[in-house]
Amino acid sequence: MTRTATERIRQLGLWQGPIEVTPLKGGISNESWIVQDGATRRVVRFGDDYPFHHVERRREAMVAQAAAEAGFAPALRHAGEGVMVTDYLGARTFDAADVRGAIGPIADLLRRFHTTMPRHVSGPGFFFWPFHVVRDYARTLHRDGSRMVAELPRYVALADALEAVQVPLPIVFAHNDLLPANLLHDGERLWLIDFEYAGFSTALFDLAGLSSNAGFSAAETEVLLETYFGRPPDPPLARAMAAMQCASLLREAMWSMVSELHLNAPGTDYPAYTAENLARLEAALDAYQTAYGSL
Repeated sequence: MTRTATERIRQLGLWQGPIEVTPLKGGISNESWIVQDGATRRVVRFGDDYPFHHVERRREAMVAQAAAEAGFAPALRHAGEGVMVTDYLGARTFDAADVRGAIGPIADLLRRFHTTMPRHVSGPGFFFWPFHVVRDYARTLHRDGSRMVAELPRYVALADALEAVQVPLPIVFAHNDLLPANLLHDGERLWLIDFEYAGFSTALFDLAGLSSNAGFSAAETEVLLETYFGRPPDPPLARAMAAMQCASLLREAMWSMVSELHLNAPGTDYPAYTAENLARLEAALDAYQTAYGSL
């Protein structure tokens, strides 16, 4: 831990006595610490605004507060310039196998989050549309001289094709970053954390992100859709889901490409993460084209 991080934590003025600070591993764009203050433990999370990722911390703090009030997230104790402090739950962080083993409870959690959160969030609405994000990432990568510039026209064309097969669905308030590690279980219930990208969107992006990031099989994806929507998916919805799974992986890969240029999280190998997601994208595209034909 750097001296700067320790000093920043101590200077927050939130503590009742001597504190013990330990790093909290897992993030690939932010820096988090567990702070023990007597019998109380909090999570201190540092992160700046990232315009290249459409991340604004004031909006994130508003969503974190709203999610806590609605019962989905740990209590927000402090939000300031580049820092948020929340309760430490002592919960288990999910991995891909945990997600695949809890499809029903997670589908229920997401449905409640999607329908409840619009009554709690405030301020200007933020709309997250993954196909716009991909196109905007392409502009950023071209402008800033990414090593992937030659591939950008193909990625944009792919995003256009995947967008074209989407189906109309109600607008919901979505998490939009459902990596397994953003789900926690405290032994009794599930929690959501990390709301950098939360905003109004389509439920299908959360469902696709959850399933693609956790490596769902086709059968597991069908269970997820049937549980969430309360009915077996019809062919257009199943096709849209398969396309959105590809879009989720394309967006994650391009997030990593942008991060290669603009972020420097200790211990994070962004080029390797880019390669991992591109490989998973190619596998998802093969599955899509086997089921539905060429895009």
